[in-house]
Amino acid sequence: MSLDTPRTGTPLERLTHHEALQRLEHERNSRLTQLRAIDEAGTDAEEQVMSAQKDTIRRVLAEVEAAFARIRDGSYGICRACAKPIPVERLEILPYAKLCVPCRRDTA
Repeated sequence: MSLDTPRTGTPLERLTHHEALQRLEHERNSRLTQLRAIDEAGTDAEEQVMSAQKDTIRRVLAEVEAAFARIRDGSYGICRACAKPIPVERLEILPYAKLCVPCRRDTA
């Protein structure tokens, strides 16, 4: 099934609140582990690369935290651009997604 098209007629049209929280917790823990590993490793020559990696990880952590806020305010799983439901398959892959695939393509 395409990530562009939401499932219809199935009981899994949206991630449950619990499933979304679990996926976001996993993303947060993974990124925090990556940051700790980067902090513990490296030399001066690798410092610039590690700095870029840290910036990327921090950006994703911010997106994860924003997804937690969307869960709290009830807007999780709704595209911020078109206000349509984000397909569950996309949220399974990228639990902090704030745009559906067509809207993401339009902003790229």
